[in-house]
Amino acid sequence: MRFTSETSSEGVREQLFTVDAVPGVLWTPEGATGTRPLILLGHGGGQHKQAPGMVFRARRLVGECGFAVAAVDVPGHGDRPTDERYDRIASDNQARVAAGEEMAPLIAAFQALVARQTVPEWRAVLDALQELAHVGAGPVGYWGVSLGCGLGVPFVAAEPRVRAAVLGLGGASASTEAAARITVPVQFLVQWHDERVPRAESLALFDAIAATEKTLHANPGKHGEIPAFELDEHLRFYVRHLG
Repeated sequence: MRFTSETSSEGVREQLFTVDAVPGVLWTPEGATGTRPLILLGHGGGQHKQAPGMVFRARRLVGECGFAVAAVDVPGHGDRPTDERYDRIASDNQARVAAGEEMAPLIAAFQALVARQTVPEWRAVLDALQELAHVGAGPVGYWGVSLGCGLGVPFVAAEPRVRAAVLGLGGASASTEAAARITVPVQFLVQWHDERVPRAESLALFDAIAATEKTLHANPGKHGEIPAFELDEHLRFYVRHLG
């Protein structure tokens, strides 16, 4: 891990870093020492590790709960270089949707492909973060919707250090097998009028998750219209399961 910059404001310390050329950001309480819970955030498609919603969520988790929070740029986003292979697939998918194919299966297959790269990257980042004195090897949570769900389901399924996860706005097309290996508590978000992920696909993914403690949070609205109050629910969920 190599730190590239550091700033602090309103009690929150923000450090930019790279791990094996993967760029990320870590938020912790200013002056923090010792082990604490760590939340990994997975950003949405077309966004990046410091998108406004990511920063807002991170600052609340740090400021109100005392957690450490981290996010990284997924391939082709943020400070990552352009990936011609992924760009070509994305362009092909857009053309196929324009020609009348369903969007959800194409998105799911693309996310499953990217997850083969991101799962080992995220596990390496987690290794590095837990070696830091102000993070430590404490309990880990995951948050990710949309693209963050498509990549997060296989990550949570593969990573035994994750003890609780918030997922959603994703479908079952390419994630059923991985979801069946998730046994940690899950909050799952569904937008009832989602124009990108059919409702049946989202409900099928929720059903496939093997956790005995899982709750479905369904709200009216389109894909990007998650109510702001859901963040309050996420904070309570992580405090309950991570301490």
